[in-house]
Amino acid sequence: MDTAPHPDELPATDEPGGRPGGEGWSEDMELAPVHPGDREPAPASADRQGERLQKVLARAGVGSRRVCEEMIDRGRISVNGAVVTVQGMRVDPATDKIAVDGSRLELRDDRVTYALNKPSGVITAMSDDRARPTVGDMVGDLAPGLVHVGRLDQDTEGLLLVTNDGELAHRLAHPSYGVKKTYLAQVSGSVSRDLHRRLRAGVELDDGPVKVDSFRLVDTHAGQSVVEVVLHEGRKRVVRRLLAEVGLPVSRLTRTAVGPVSLQRMRSGAIRRLTRQEVGALEELVGL
Repeated sequence: MDTAPHPDELPATDEPGGRPGGEGWSEDMELAPVHPGDREPAPASADRQGERLQKVLARAGVGSRRVCEEMIDRGRISVNGAVVTVQGMRVDPATDKIAVDGSRLELRDDRVTYALNKPSGVITAMSDDRARPTVGDMVGDLAPGLVHVGRLDQDTEGLLLVTNDGELAHRLAHPSYGVKKTYLAQVSGSVSRDLHRRLRAGVELDDGPVKVDSFRLVDTHAGQSVVEVVLHEGRKRVVRRLLAEVGLPVSRLTRTAVGPVSLQRMRSGAIRRLTRQEVGALEELVGL
């Protein structure tokens, strides 16, 4: 714990040369060295307003203040795209873009984003007038103003994001931003060796062509296969329709990732709040 006094908080002096004076001080007493985090910023950033960078990083959970200072010394922290090279830089958490090892940190406390593992049978809606189980039932009153980002079919399970950040939700769901979604599908039938080429080239569906970003065979056994499909399409039931079109009807479908955020080992029905790093990565992905 740093107990060194801030230069602005040193006892008043009553002797020439600035030696601290007053009761309890003597000529041969020396002040402890000033902690690097308490030094004034370098001249280049002296006119900058806000909080000290290491304090903001520590509050965001990156590490203790000393650990954050070591990370700055090693060039692991950047602000607005520029690597920080001095201690004591001041930042505005509301406007500055701070990154650790290239990954953006989300520093706003008023906006939250959750990942939930939607079970099959739950509809993607915040409420339902037919009393069917909904995503809204799952999140309850975790935070005000939550909305789901895109949707999953009732019989599809897996990763669904919910947030009270309207602009982030809009951009993640809008096709113009091309956010990739990853799915694992259990299908009936065997997968031909050249199927990935066909899917990447494009398959015509009744509402237009669709291309995958990637496709691979994960496992096969007793006439059943598990395949991974990555695409940025958002059309209704597009993965099921695509695979059915190439002779692989889907018996189970799970979304495992949205952009850089993955389902990890969340059990069915589980909810977790995204880390600041995860939210920062999503914001960077869609240009926020």
